[in-house]
Amino acid sequence: MTDWPVALRGVTETVVTTRGPDERWNAAALGIRADTPATATTWGNTRTRRNFHREGAGVVQFVSDPVVFARAALSIHEVDEPVLESADAWARVEVECVGEREEDETRVEEWQLAPVESEVVRERVPTVNRGFNAVVEATVAASRLGVPGYDEDVLRERLDYFTDVVDACGGAREREAMAFVERCADGD
Repeated sequence: MTDWPVALRGVTETVVTTRGPDERWNAAALGIRADTPATATTWGNTRTRRNFHREGAGVVQFVSDPVVFARAALSIHEVDEPVLESADAWARVEVECVGEREEDETRVEEWQLAPVESEVVRERVPTVNRGFNAVVEATVAASRLGVPGYDEDVLRERLDYFTDVVDACGGAREREAMAFVERCADGD
């Protein structure tokens, strides 16, 4: 076992790559809870859930590019290598399913994650960009559109609000990411 390459607190949003049956790596958003040990939740019959069951492992990546995060969160994004070029740090993890339930007609599985290898690729001075944070929140709202148990009108209002935040506070990459989120939310 090894340590996480960064300090986890609350829920840390990451991108995880998991190897699929075709040997390609699926990149998806994954919130890591700073439990002891760290945990994550998969919702529905996702590639991440299926690959976790098949492989028992993945590579958790800490990224600061909002376009990379949005693409991982809202689309099927496959890559040839397990570590993304945009990763500031990563941890290869072993995973174990420790619970499952049905919630609003959706299969929910809880996973424990244990880092077995990690690396800090780039060290950066941390900054807070409201536009980036709005992109992350917008991906959550967009991913819940059409899911039983969520009010579509409320989610659309959130998306409108986050779009306004990105317009006021984000840079070029945040605006590009938000445009992608909006296309996904509109079914394009």
